[in-house]
Amino acid sequence: MLCQCGCSESLRHDLCLTDCLLLYVFSSSGKEDSSGERGLLHTWKGYSYSVTPERVLLSRPVLQAALGTRHGILLVEGGQVYSFGEFPWKQSQVSEAGPLKPVLESALSGQRVIAVAAGSFHSGALTEDGGVHMWGENSFGQCGLSSLAVVPNPTPVAVLDLDTSPPHTIRVLELACGEQHSLALSAQHEVWAWGSGCQLGLVTTIFPVWKPQKVEHLVGRHVLQVACGAFHSLALVRCLPPQESRRPLPDKCGQCHQLLYTMTDKEDHVIISDSHYCPLGVESPPLGLQMAQNGEVLTTTDSDIAAAGTDSDQAVGGVGAAGSRNSPYPDDQAVKEYLKLSDTSLLHIFAHLVGDKQTLFLDLLTSDLIPGVMPVTTSSALNSLVSSCASAVGERVVSTYEALSLKKMINYYYPGVGGVAGVPGGVPGGPAEERVRLEESMQGKKSCSTGDIREEEAEGLSRRLSLPGLLSQVSPRLLRRASRPRVRAVPLTPVGGLPEAGELLPSLQTEVWSWGRGEEGQLGHGDNLPRLQPLCIKCLSSKEVVLVAAGAHHSLALTAQSQVFSWGSNSSGQLGHMASPTTIPRLAKVRLSEGIRVWDVGAGAQHTLLLADGDCYQPILYYSGQQVKDGVQDAPQDQTEGYSYTQQPVLLPFCMNLGYVSGVFAGGQSCVALADRNVMGFIASLHELASAERKFYCKLSSVKNHILRPLLDLGENYRPASTVLLRSLARCYSHLCHLTGQHSASLTANLRRRREFKNLVMLEHASIFLDTYNEYVQLEFFGKCPELLQRLAESSEENIPLSDLLVTLFYLPMRHLHEYGRLLLKLGTCFEVSSVDYQKLQDGCSKFEALALHLKRRRKEAEYTYHFWKSFPGKMTDSLRKPRRRLICESSNKALTLQNSGRFSVNWFILFNDALVHAQFSTHHVFPLATLWVEPIPEENTGLHGLKVVSPEETFTLLACSSMEKAKWLRSINQAVDQAMSGAGQSGSGAGQRAEPPISRTASYTFYKDSRLKEATYEGRWLAGKPNGRGVVKWLDGRIYTGTFKNGLEDGFGDYVMPSKTLNLNDHYQGHWKEGKMHGIGTYKYATGELYDGSFQDNMRHGHGMLRSGTLNSSSPSVFIGQWVHDKKTGYGVFDDITRGEKYMGMWQDDQRQGTGVIVTQFGLYYEGAFNNNKMQGTGVLLSEDNTTYEGEFSEDWTLNGKGVLTMPNGDYFEGSFTGEWGSGLKVTGSFFKPNLYDSDGDKGRAVKLGRLAVRPEEKWRVVFEECWMRLGCEAPGQGENQRAWENIAVALTTSRRQHRDSPEMNLSRTQNRTLESLEFIPQQHVGPVTMEKYDSIRRYLIKACDTPLHPLGRLMETLVAVYRMTYVGVGANRRLLLQAVNEIMSYLARIFQLVRFLFPDLPEEGGAIPEPSSDPQDKKDSNCADTQLESPKPGRVVSSSALLLPVLLPRLYPPLFTLYALEKEREDDVYWECVLRLNKQPDVALLAFLGVQHKFWPVSVPVLGEKTEVVSSTKDACFASATETLQQISTTFTPSDKLQVIQLTFEEITKEVMSSLEDNFLWSMDDLFPVFLYVVLRARIRNLGSEVSLIEDLMDPCVQHGEHGIMFTTLKACYYQIQHEKTT
Repeated sequence: MLCQCGCSESLRHDLCLTDCLLLYVFSSSGKEDSSGERGLLHTWKGYSYSVTPERVLLSRPVLQAALGTRHGILLVEGGQVYSFGEFPWKQSQVSEAGPLKPVLESALSGQRVIAVAAGSFHSGALTEDGGVHMWGENSFGQCGLSSLAVVPNPTPVAVLDLDTSPPHTIRVLELACGEQHSLALSAQHEVWAWGSGCQLGLVTTIFPVWKPQKVEHLVGRHVLQVACGAFHSLALVRCLPPQESRRPLPDKCGQCHQLLYTMTDKEDHVIISDSHYCPLGVESPPLGLQMAQNGEVLTTTDSDIAAAGTDSDQAVGGVGAAGSRNSPYPDDQAVKEYLKLSDTSLLHIFAHLVGDKQTLFLDLLTSDLIPGVMPVTTSSALNSLVSSCASAVGERVVSTYEALSLKKMINYYYPGVGGVAGVPGGVPGGPAEERVRLEESMQGKKSCSTGDIREEEAEGLSRRLSLPGLLSQVSPRLLRRASRPRVRAVPLTPVGGLPEAGELLPSLQTEVWSWGRGEEGQLGHGDNLPRLQPLCIKCLSSKEVVLVAAGAHHSLALTAQSQVFSWGSNSSGQLGHMASPTTIPRLAKVRLSEGIRVWDVGAGAQHTLLLADGDCYQPILYYSGQQVKDGVQDAPQDQTEGYSYTQQPVLLPFCMNLGYVSGVFAGGQSCVALADRNVMGFIASLHELASAERKFYCKLSSVKNHILRPLLDLGENYRPASTVLLRSLARCYSHLCHLTGQHSASLTANLRRRREFKNLVMLEHASIFLDTYNEYVQLEFFGKCPELLQRLAESSEENIPLSDLLVTLFYLPMRHLHEYGRLLLKLGTCFEVSSVDYQKLQDGCSKFEALALHLKRRRKEAEYTYHFWKSFPGKMTDSLRKPRRRLICESSNKALTLQNSGRFSVNWFILFNDALVHAQFSTHHVFPLATLWVEPIPEENTGLHGLKVVSPEETFTLLACSSMEKAKWLRSINQAVDQAMSGAGQSGSGAGQRAEPPISRTASYTFYKDSRLKEATYEGRWLAGKPNGRGVVKWLDGRIYTGTFKNGLEDGFGDYVMPSKTLNLNDHYQGHWKEGKMHGIGTYKYATGELYDGSFQDNMRHGHGMLRSGTLNSSSPSVFIGQWVHDKKTGYGVFDDITRGEKYMGMWQDDQRQGTGVIVTQFGLYYEGAFNNNKMQGTGVLLSEDNTTYEGEFSEDWTLNGKGVLTMPNGDYFEGSFTGEWGSGLKVTGSFFKPNLYDSDGDKGRAVKLGRLAVRPEEKWRVVFEECWMRLGCEAPGQGENQRAWENIAVALTTSRRQHRDSPEMNLSRTQNRTLESLEFIPQQHVGPVTMEKYDSIRRYLIKACDTPLHPLGRLMETLVAVYRMTYVGVGANRRLLLQAVNEIMSYLARIFQLVRFLFPDLPEEGGAIPEPSSDPQDKKDSNCADTQLESPKPGRVVSSSALLLPVLLPRLYPPLFTLYALEKEREDDVYWECVLRLNKQPDVALLAFLGVQHKFWPVSVPVLGEKTEVVSSTKDACFASATETLQQISTTFTPSDKLQVIQLTFEEITKEVMSSLEDNFLWSMDDLFPVFLYVVLRARIRNLGSEVSLIEDLMDPCVQHGEHGIMFTTLKACYYQIQHEKTT
């Protein structure tokens, strides 16, 4: 066969040009210099050989055409619109124009039109902004403009959503026009309609509908396309997701509210009917048939009975005949007629019912594999019954009544069978099987979006038959086969499409919905009834429809597999077939040869135009329908006599002369084709690319339907392993097939519209294709149909094994990758080499070619491995053979041996793509490549060609026979290791490029030798055969370690979980490790509920730590914080026994209290003294809440035993020997003294001084400070190198930042990260003499460091705060601990200051002076101002630990410390407060007079709300108000320096107010100042002033005690004592 240009069929994939003698210049942008070669329009009528298309000449390329009954609309490049033909609506303008002289629609000038549409007698245009313009006939409102019978020129039509407020304009994507209505598809993919008739789909009875209204029945669905016939409408809708489509079925119609199902109870059977018809056109869902007889119930399922596309000569009864049948059971007359019926006629009925094409009807599992027809699975009980009856006809039916019931039911549901009158009008009838198809299409789910290939074929009967009495006639064998359980279905279509493709590619999971008039069957629902609302055509729901078209009274649907389904009026053969009935979709008989694939359709009044791929890739045209005679006017649509028409589509002989047709359009009796001339091969290449993809998709679909599907059906016959592999193949194959179908639809759409390459998905998103091909799995299977396999595989060889044919078949996609590369390269040759377009196409070609080469290499590896397994010893094959394992090389030729192996030993080394296998006799060992390191051994010393191989648990040497063999094995192993690490097969290039794989890598390994890690699996980083870096170890007993490793051991931060078998809970450690053991800071949660947070060493608690035992509601809750040595409490620590309400603060030894310590209880008891063996034993002091004191010997807890002195609260005391437990009676042998009787001064000093027998402050928390020194790199306090300390700080901060970055649960804020970054830099001020400027920067650095817990100083600060609060909160809030608490803070200051001076060695020691800067006084003033927050003005030149560290430390310790002060000063503060309350009752003037303030200091006027107000006798809380408010701030500050600053500001406020009424040179004397300050203190009403005073006094910087601040503080203290003793008279 020769193409138009003379190309043979064998060269049909090469460049085929009809105008191969023409030469065109093609620009680098992909557009022609001459617009005359693109968008050429040809028009004609009919199909005879004498027809010659006429060329419509326009100055610009035509982009789209639309045809009405006698007119047409053209859209040209630039957005201009032309009309041609007859248009009577043009009044003053030209009302008729020939097809070759189109008229410009000037009313659309200035608008950029992007789409046009034509109805029978009106037109529409869609602009770039989504606006609609209509013109033409408007009698029925089809133009959407009220009060106008005709609209002469394009006029805007507003599509408004009135449900919103205010109404907003809807943007329209697509227009479609019928005879009396119009449809618009919105950007929200909803349908809007206007005009007249039920084809609008609107719930209304008032026509015309002038304004566009939303079709509510399609709301919520994603509409892709709309089309209009004369009086019906079509919509292409994306399927709903499975969860939305599988809703519970309703029992009533949602529109007319009638019951969907009826049940009639007979004597021995039940009839269930679902024949409800809704007048509004909403179809009911199906109901499975339940037939009951004598209590036995049989449930049937749906199944296909007839194959699409079969012909028949049987007439079909009319619809009207159904009206006379009100019962499916026979009457007397029918019985008589039945008795006359012969066996052969009954057999004839059943033969037509079953279908002559289904030769394997009785086989309930599979059917014949008919090319081009989907395999049909029949499994319902109804089919079994009918088949059984058919086979038993020759023996006569036993029961006349029962058999006649069956016959009458067949006639009832399928009129036309057995001699019933046919439909008048001369339309050829159809067999009973087609009535089955008719009913099949009327039931099922509304939305068929399932991906199950079994369900997509099982769309069975809609009318459920009740067949009484026939069960006894059914073959038991058939009943058993009917009840056989179905094989579990495997989805062969990805539900919802491919997730990677998203919105990039068209959807193939679509449905076709129709509504409107149906008298010609154009709705496709199997009847001639109208539908007022959209209804889904069920039988098309799984056909992958991508385009719908509507003629006047017929409809077309084009699928992704290039099939055309047609239905409706067939009076002129416009459906492309002569089968009946025409009320359901059928395949048009276009596929005359394998190469004919339809990809565009057009529907006219009585004809259909098809655009298809020919034997070469230049498109060809087919015509189906009425022949138009020259010189004869158009025939009426209802009159076809005298007109010839096609029996099936015919090829138009002139199509090859038109060029490369990109789209066809039909309307009225006219046909239009849009074509392009081939310019430098560009257009031809685009067509070839799309054609190749369509052909490939059809072939993949055939393989899926005819090969994969039967294989899956027989899945129960395979071994389980084979079944898993088969399903894996099916899943990947169907993904690839689905992607190819989407891509072919995308390429086809590109041909219809732009014909450009820049937006091709395969270029812009090549990863989608590359990933899908990479995922595709190649496997071997054995089939049972060699002829079909050989045809699909396109193999001409004979006697090929079936397995080889299957393998060839499943390698088809690999061959197609080369086709991608070839066609992209061919497109690239149309451009200049230096252009961007050429480079883009070249890159795309390279990607597909690289993947093709990579997959070809993998195939060779697979074949090499396959032959190897055939020769491999059988015993080891089963354990080593894996689907993805590939052989690289092996040493069967003795090329590689093991060093130091025995003389008679056999060592066979086999290198796979994932492991190195060492086989010896009947044993073998597998070394995974990901954890294998190989390095060559130098030959200079040994003279041997050796390779050192390192694995996690073994190291051995391999000897090669030659240096060449050594290099070969070294290269092979290194490349295999590199590919195994990178995931071989993940990319088509780059494998084996590196000389050797990295020594550090990530891999997984299960240990089998190591005693510590035996049978444990490690996954993480490796270095030279050892775990090194971050990883996870999982033991079989449930232990899990997650963290860092070093040289194969846990080292760094890690998380360790260890199950406790007895408690069924886990021990959990999170912290630092060293050399495989817990070492450093960590937290251990025990399965018993205990929690330890602190230091570890060698897997034991060692150093400072806190142990919480139990919870508050458990039997023995307690908390210990202190020093641990080798897992035992040793050193200083605090133990809080929550159950007994006691807190111990003292020394420990081996988990026992040993040495000096203090105990306080919740009942106010206080003990300090000696402890031995966990008991109070030795000398001690005991005080009770009422100040009763015992000082002497103890033998047990709270047990007095020995000499001592017992002092009563009033001063009386006993002196002697005491025995007994405190609180339960004491025995006393001694003397009683009452000192009050004597005036001796010697006994006044008997008050006990507390703290003498307690642990000294500098001994407390020594281990906390030692750990801080160790972090700085010092073995002992002060002994170490300064530079090393700073380096350790930087390393600790960097490590902590990295650790927090790797742990999502430990994220740091941006501010914390910035702080850490600044602290990582070693400050310059740690070297050189300290000036005020350096001192200030040191202070700022310390504030920042102490605020950061990751800094050693910050962690020290955090720990000290924790231990302090642990000591003095709760039971520890005992007033007798105040002195120890204050001394502990002073000890902290001294020891931290020692650390600071180590880091900043040039900082003067405590009390040292900083030399003043030799700058002007202004700089000096500024320098001092910078320190006012933390220091007094003058002492800024004296270094003190208080000024430097208290601002950082004291705010954190303030709450427990101030609580102790408040408890200690409680009585004095109560007296003070009582007096404050009494004195504050007086007005200001009276109080000033009472306190003796001189009259000249009394304020005369005070500001109130910004205005001056005179002070009167009743004025209260107004005088010195600013000073009062200032002094009140003393309670909101923490450090003594801040509090002294508040006092100073208070004095300044008093002075300011007094100076306003006195002369400027006034100076205070203490006699004048004290009464005024006393007034301010009283008015300030500070509740715990005594506590404030004591805190300042105890912690004040010594250098300010005798300065100005000291005098002011003394004044405040004097005021406090004055108020306590003040008396009012």
